[in-house]
Amino acid sequence: MVSTELLSAHILSSFVVVAGTITLFQLIAVLQRKLNAIWLQPMLISILVIIAILLWQDISFENYFSNSWLLNALLEPAVVALGFPLYQHLETITKQWKSIILVLFIGAFIAISTSFVITMLLIGDYTIAVALSLKSVTTPIAIAIAGQLDGNTAITAFAIILAGFFGALVGPPWLKFIKVKSPKAQGLAIGAASHAIGTATVSNISYEHAAYSSLALIVSAVITALISPFMITFLAGLI
Repeated sequence: MVSTELLSAHILSSFVVVAGTITLFQLIAVLQRKLNAIWLQPMLISILVIIAILLWQDISFENYFSNSWLLNALLEPAVVALGFPLYQHLETITKQWKSIILVLFIGAFIAISTSFVITMLLIGDYTIAVALSLKSVTTPIAIAIAGQLDGNTAITAFAIILAGFFGALVGPPWLKFIKVKSPKAQGLAIGAASHAIGTATVSNISYEHAAYSSLALIVSAVITALISPFMITFLAGLI
């Protein structure tokens, strides 16, 4: 009887946590569209509100995390779903694959080299430099590379989140300001710079934005995984 009651209580609390989290996210998303406010980023605002509630009610993150298992289970299929717009524009993308790979290679090269060199010159800490040089790559790959190169994985994770939100908030208005009007160029830029968070943001603009952003996310991750160990080792030897 006790175990049944505990199970029922756990299911109920899980339902409340999941329903509350989704409702909060959707309310902020509706408000963002109604106000046309790019800065009102649903994911960022939801995280801040949830943190505030946990602190206010003295609820541990572990407790919240264990009760949000359904959201975690849906994370992988949600990431896979980002590939649907990519499939819709596959014919167009295959005709441009050479120029796309070249652009993303240059972007990855600049992102890694500038972040690593500037951090080493200003801070002089190799582990932090490695962490920041991987900020534009999706989390699992960046963490794996950082661990391989003796980088600070905690800072890597933080830098990835920061880059994602910064790109999602600043990227679209900045591209508009500098007169970049092509959905393809905008999608590639956001996906390469701010990975899944940026891709989720531009997917609200159009399927074409989402397709090219998803492509940039995937290809940039592969390119970074291939070139970053050699680049960072080489640059570390020069500084």
